[in-house]
Amino acid sequence: MLFGALNSTDQHKDIQVERSLPYAPAQHLSLDVYLPAHVQHAPVVVFFYGGDWTHGKREWYRFVGTALAAKGVIVVIPDYRKYPHVGLDGFMQDAAHAVAWAHQHAASLGGDPQSLFVMGHSSGAQIAGLLATDPSWLAADGLSLHDLAGFVGLAGVYDFVPLPKKEADMRHLFGTQASEQRRADPMTFVRGNDPPMLLLQGTADREVRAAGSVALARKAHAVHDDAEARLYPGIGHMDLLLALSRPMRHHAPTLSDVLAFIRAHERNTPPRVASQSTMHVNTVNPMEAGDVGG
Repeated sequence: MLFGALNSTDQHKDIQVERSLPYAPAQHLSLDVYLPAHVQHAPVVVFFYGGDWTHGKREWYRFVGTALAAKGVIVVIPDYRKYPHVGLDGFMQDAAHAVAWAHQHAASLGGDPQSLFVMGHSSGAQIAGLLATDPSWLAADGLSLHDLAGFVGLAGVYDFVPLPKKEADMRHLFGTQASEQRRADPMTFVRGNDPPMLLLQGTADREVRAAGSVALARKAHAVHDDAEARLYPGIGHMDLLLALSRPMRHHAPTLSDVLAFIRAHERNTPPRVASQSTMHVNTVNPMEAGDVGG
């Protein structure tokens, strides 16, 4: 399996992995934590994997945890319940619990609870994006949008209302009426109090259209938010994520762009962005970035 092959190449002796830590015992849910060596006040990223809201396992994404941890970022990768066993409310409650766990345990892990980011790929980016825009999910766990330092979306599913009839699976999950679907779309909730956003997308993506990332960034900018959409020419849906792995890092600057965003917005350092409101839709040549290394 591709994930297994990639994970076998991402071995780092200076990274500690804490596996199968329970975060929602009632739902039998656990998470893995990737810890850089000898860190204090490190930024913390909670990563939500994709899989059409129906499948996926946290252990498949070890390459994500090791890529960021090798650069000094603590990474939390939780499992969450899937459709059809639960709907929107179920997996969003799980996601909020995972973020609350990361916030509560950040300091004891060597992290900074004030520099807490949510990140996701594909359907996982929809989950992370909804956490970062609709305050009700985190509020149920005693947190607010101000507790998030930023949101990183990789090929995220946004701006999909109304869902066409051909999207039968999403209509089963999110409802057939636009009023129901809006509950699941981060576009619905952008009001200016959401955290900074970095939205990455490949122009060759045939599963999730780039227009959704551009639309979300533009709406965030319209209400004076810090948001950026970066488009990578010729990069497909999985290529964008797999470029975090060591063997495929030269395909796209996913890792360097994510790290730059985290460093610019972590709260235990002086701000590095001069403007309070930035909105860019940048087209990036992947071949210009080079290998980040590590």
